[in-house]
Amino acid sequence: MSVMGQDRTLEAVTRALAHLHEKLGLTFAFQLWDGSTVPASKDGENSLRLAMTDQSVLTKLLRRPKLKTVIDLYLSGGLDIRGGTLFDLAEQRPKGKTKALIKSLNKPLLLKTFLPLMFARSKNQNLNLKGEGATSGRGSAQEDIAYHYDVSNRFYELFLDPEMVYTCGYFTDWSNDLARAQTDKLDMICRKLRLKPGDRLLDIGCGWGALICYAAEHYGVTALGVTLSEEQLSLAQERIKERGLEDKVSVELKDFRLLEGAFDKVSSIGMFEHVGIENHREYYLTVNRLLKPRGLYLHHAITRRGKSSDAKFNRKRPEYNSMLKYIFPGAEVDHIGMTARNLEAHGFEVHDIEAWREHYARTTELWARRLMENSDAAIAEAGAERYRLWVLYLTGVSLAFTRGTLNIFQTVASKRTKGLSGMPPTRSDLYDT
Repeated sequence: MSVMGQDRTLEAVTRALAHLHEKLGLTFAFQLWDGSTVPASKDGENSLRLAMTDQSVLTKLLRRPKLKTVIDLYLSGGLDIRGGTLFDLAEQRPKGKTKALIKSLNKPLLLKTFLPLMFARSKNQNLNLKGEGATSGRGSAQEDIAYHYDVSNRFYELFLDPEMVYTCGYFTDWSNDLARAQTDKLDMICRKLRLKPGDRLLDIGCGWGALICYAAEHYGVTALGVTLSEEQLSLAQERIKERGLEDKVSVELKDFRLLEGAFDKVSSIGMFEHVGIENHREYYLTVNRLLKPRGLYLHHAITRRGKSSDAKFNRKRPEYNSMLKYIFPGAEVDHIGMTARNLEAHGFEVHDIEAWREHYARTTELWARRLMENSDAAIAEAGAERYRLWVLYLTGVSLAFTRGTLNIFQTVASKRTKGLSGMPPTRSDLYDT
């Protein structure tokens, strides 16, 4: 395209975007590939802008106006957020009903501007990410676990707390920092499991070993953790040795289904999402097999809202499918009704269900902001695409928990036996100090 043609295209796009900005009531600006903004900004780099770094960005969006296109463009840097964060952009999304906003637009103007761009040349982009081909519901294979958790321990250190707890924190006060929230979470898990000296604890999907170490140090248990991540295994073993806990704590690179023996208590903290709905029966039966009679199981897992029918529940929003595709290949989450039903159907008695939705909204927001604060180090460690993907994922999940499209529950159940369960008569032991 000639220089004159490029100028005409830029002028036309500027007019069209100005129209969109006005009619949609947007409070952020568009930044075009020549550096100009729509509307013209007086604040410059201090104002929130959705930047298009190349003309081909519009061509790709027009040819394939789907969420996947937006994500791919963001990950490749074709779309960028400047003068703020994804949280800021989400806060300033258009207000009002979508149909009414679309009806107010000047369709001939937009068609005249954007139709020629649909047939323009666009640059190819090759993302070095898994994305395509992952099937949800069947469970995460070991290579899927490695894809997510074996980025590098250093990468996760950039946004997690000092104990490297990669699950929902527990905020006794919303102003608490991550370190306090995660320590309080570990302690609450130990309380809910009614851990006592001499108990044998199994932690399924133990991460970097924070819970098994904490339980041994503060509650006198003997603990075994299992993981499918070699990076997690390595650091967990280092931390166990550093704390002198080799006689009380061990961690293995093993599928929990291959374990033998009996445990007084079993915890599953943020691991169940990887099981896959097709494997739920085997999962619950295995946990039941590993528990001693009246043994306690703590089930900590993300859920979606239940629907009026299974068919409606199985219809998933595009953003949810994108999270599974790009972040948790092979994974799936159930709803809390399904959790309780499956526990009861597979030999458990449910004693307590507690919602932690707002706790996870806060946790993931703090993770996202910490990662953005350490952007240079994160990019050096894992690459720009991986960094941007994790920022997008953590921000999106935080917003989903805030809006209630995702939930999380801690469910306490015992291995069902005839007679009394042995549980305390009240919950006062969980909260009295």
